[in-house]
Amino acid sequence: MKKSIVILFVLLASLGAGARKKPKSIVVLYENDVHCAIDGYSALVGLRTQVADTANVAVVSCGDFLQGGTPGAISRGEYITAIMQTVGYDAITLGNHEFDYKVPRMTELIEKADIPVTCTNFFEQDNPKPYYAPYIIKKLGRKKVAFIGTVTPTALNLEQYAFFDKKGTQLYDLRPNQVYQLVQDAVNSARKKGAKYCIVLSHLGEDDNDMHIDSHGLVAATTGIDAVLDGHSHNVIPCQMVANRNGKMIPVSQTGTKFGYIGHLLIDKRGRVSTSLIPTRDQNTKTIGSELLTKKSEALRRTQETTDSIIRLVNEQTARVACHSDFPITILDPVKGQVVRCSETNAGDLVCDAFRAVSGAQIAINNGGGIRAQLSAGDLTYGDIVSLLPFDNYLETVEVTGQDLLNTLEACCQMLPDKDGQFVQVSGIRYTVDTGKTPRVQSVEILNENGYSVQYEQLCPDRKYILCTTDYCIDGGGMYGKLKKCRKLKEGIARYSDALLQYVTEDLKGKIPEAYRKPQGRIVIK
Repeated sequence: MKKSIVILFVLLASLGAGARKKPKSIVVLYENDVHCAIDGYSALVGLRTQVADTANVAVVSCGDFLQGGTPGAISRGEYITAIMQTVGYDAITLGNHEFDYKVPRMTELIEKADIPVTCTNFFEQDNPKPYYAPYIIKKLGRKKVAFIGTVTPTALNLEQYAFFDKKGTQLYDLRPNQVYQLVQDAVNSARKKGAKYCIVLSHLGEDDNDMHIDSHGLVAATTGIDAVLDGHSHNVIPCQMVANRNGKMIPVSQTGTKFGYIGHLLIDKRGRVSTSLIPTRDQNTKTIGSELLTKKSEALRRTQETTDSIIRLVNEQTARVACHSDFPITILDPVKGQVVRCSETNAGDLVCDAFRAVSGAQIAINNGGGIRAQLSAGDLTYGDIVSLLPFDNYLETVEVTGQDLLNTLEACCQMLPDKDGQFVQVSGIRYTVDTGKTPRVQSVEILNENGYSVQYEQLCPDRKYILCTTDYCIDGGGMYGKLKKCRKLKEGIARYSDALLQYVTEDLKGKIPEAYRKPQGRIVIK
């Protein structure tokens, strides 16, 4: 009898050992540029719950989660990190919009939510140690996987106000000349600590920029990276193979924006790395409200409860009707995408007219990238207004010469016909851009001083004008810094979304007039 028990014990032990020898694949679920699209977090957790039955799973973010929508704007990011805390991220990196509320607020939110951050190139000025860990190693099954973060150094310009104080003293740095090397150093260090795979969480983007730092350049300049999960440029890229410094092909992937997709990186049992995208809408159908998954996943239950609670809070704060429009307020074109970044739109006209009316300035301008939502015809709520202008930007007025204004327009039209978040929407001014000539900006005219008449006069380079725009466009990195040296007249006039709310409720009496149905011909592009 004892012998039989011993044999049975040995048999069971051997079977257990055999089971342990069968390795599971590794799956990394990823997102980027969520921009406060909070409904997708439950889908992400639900997918992790499903995949965890057959694979070792990690969940990561490639940045731009704090800002870009109503839930972030009305809570200064707190609602977002509350949800992210329930998800249980294994690693995240920073996007440029994490700096929108400045570094102390960003730090407070991330620490409160206990979210693990990696970023190789974010430093306090004159501090040799990075602000966050250059990499995070997670053991997934038997393998160690290193997640290495990096953020676009263009944030030094795009979110200047977060990196410099009002006197111009630099407080923080993104090391633009060292980005690729800092990632390489992190890869080398992680390998020495036993990392079998090195996955970069990148917020560099696919597009060229004034610093010429992007995800493809990162791959080409380095070795030892197994995949780059990218963000910033909002591209939908299931898998694009890019040669590294040794000629090895490395997958680069990006999920678009606002949880259109969830990324799925697979390291199979043979160690091969591949990436793909899963439509979040399909995943929501499978996971949201599923009793089975709710029972299996405490994280899913908590994420859904937190998201539902925050949606109720947002609705309570934003449900009141601000105005009515018989037509859409547009920033998008079905084919061309975000045309607010390359041409006049009725949203741009409306926003800039609001700035001019509230501030009393002769001219108002705003960067197209600061106008973020497409509004449908019908009743528009306070929440709709905030979604259109979601950032923590305030109106200011400055004194500009005609030449200052011309230089600003020229700089902000330099990328045409390509899209650029600094492209200028305007009020009290009209201009023509000839993309085939240099200089490009032609025939700049200013609305005369007799109120809101339709009579324009030629821009005078030596004349001084009063211009209204946001603090971001003046000294926060917008407009390519062209307004930074102009003399300020008034600061903190109103939050830019509140200015629009005041305009549509008081000046327009709650009804957007027919004049805004189409762009009004203020910008002509040849």
